[in-house]
Amino acid sequence: MATSYLRARAALRPLLRNKSPRFSLRTSPNRRPNSTSTSAPSSAPPPPPLPPTSEPAAGFSRAKAITVGTALSLTAYALYYYATDTRASFHKFIVPPALRLLFPDAEDAHHFGTHALKTLYQFGLHPRERVLDVDASGNKPLAVTVFGTELSNPIGISAGLDKDADIPDQLFALGAGVVEVGGCTPFPQEGNPKPRVFRVPGTDGLINRYGLNSKGADAMAQRLGERLRDFARSIGMTEREVMDEGIEGVPTGSLQPGRLLCVQVAKNKKTDEKDVEAVKRDYVYCVKRLAPYADVLVVNVSSPNTPGLRDLQAAGPLTALLGAVVEEAQKTRRKTKPRVMVKVSPDEDDDTQMEGVVQAVWNSGVDGVIVGNTTKRRTGLVPEGVRLTAQEQKNIMEEGGYSGPALFDQTLKLVGRYRKMLDSHSLKIEGVGSGFSSQKVIFATGGITNGEQALKVLNAGASVAMVYTGMVYGGSGTVTRIKNEMRQKLAIEGKKKDA
Repeated sequence: MATSYLRARAALRPLLRNKSPRFSLRTSPNRRPNSTSTSAPSSAPPPPPLPPTSEPAAGFSRAKAITVGTALSLTAYALYYYATDTRASFHKFIVPPALRLLFPDAEDAHHFGTHALKTLYQFGLHPRERVLDVDASGNKPLAVTVFGTELSNPIGISAGLDKDADIPDQLFALGAGVVEVGGCTPFPQEGNPKPRVFRVPGTDGLINRYGLNSKGADAMAQRLGERLRDFARSIGMTEREVMDEGIEGVPTGSLQPGRLLCVQVAKNKKTDEKDVEAVKRDYVYCVKRLAPYADVLVVNVSSPNTPGLRDLQAAGPLTALLGAVVEEAQKTRRKTKPRVMVKVSPDEDDDTQMEGVVQAVWNSGVDGVIVGNTTKRRTGLVPEGVRLTAQEQKNIMEEGGYSGPALFDQTLKLVGRYRKMLDSHSLKIEGVGSGFSSQKVIFATGGITNGEQALKVLNAGASVAMVYTGMVYGGSGTVTRIKNEMRQKLAIEGKKKDA
């Protein structure tokens, strides 16, 4: 019996060994062991259940991210909109003082400002005017017609801020109806030794003796030519087609409707002012190179920082010079020929001197006069009650031309006198009058800093009021502010008339 039991157990041992559950220390704790027995218990604990996904919490996180992102985007856009709007107060109250603090040398501040405007424009971050010159009724309260072009407004920016035509479009973006670049000499010249620009903050004035530093007419022509070619390509035309055919309502110089680009030209310092023929060659060369890109050519004979230049304002040499410039301008290969103006000094103000200028203007066929420039005089520049610091007293006595609000009264008087003289002068030579306006145009520059002053010079006979030093102290919002003041003043006067 025992023997039979042992034999049976020995026969069943392999079968029992195969059906026994096997365990391994290498078995994953989350994996059940292989077993053919459904009733065999497992010694491994069951895996913990995964936490359930919280759908409301995830939705809240996404909504929070969207809200924060939107808020940041709106804030960034608001800052961009404010910083690039000429109405922003920081353009007047923060930027100019900061530049004076960072750059003790006014010329360094000038170059930095020019470079900054140029760079910001490339990225669309430049200051620009967002207020239209058209009111809600479709009226243009500040519009004025100059040389057959209806300007959107009569405020201009004088030469000196953009000496080499690096930023004309950036200046137009500030709201000016007229931008004057230059002065440009036929060949490059360094100008006078540095330092040559001095601030007088107590009077909001400047002394400069730049001496017509210029990169030359060829360099300026290249820049303005590239600008014209870029514009032509943008509208599917060639440079030649734009010049020959023109674009209705868009001057060929400014390339913007309702705007005019003036290019100021002058002689090189080394050219003897007593050699009239040599002087004429200097100006004529500038005209040949720059006339295709200008709406108005400005003949500068009034800079106080080029020896002998103001001597050219005498009737004889001025008539010869202006006649040569007008003749060359009429040869410009362009549908609309550029107009010619002469820029005269505020210091040559006796009747004989002014009469000589008027006679030269009529005899040469020049289209108008820019009245005003910097002054060499030093009397009456400091308003009563203003005390200058020791440094300002030193600066104001530096050699050079002074510009600032103190010049306004003289500018206003000269505009009225030139208007009367030009209108009453009947001397004409053969051919003059057929292609030129019977009334000569006047631009006024010198001491204009607000809308009331601009209206005064316009009412005195000027067509355009130009700013220069006002931009230095008032910042890039100066033109917008002056125009707003003009609109407000006109609106008040209109209400008084209606009443």
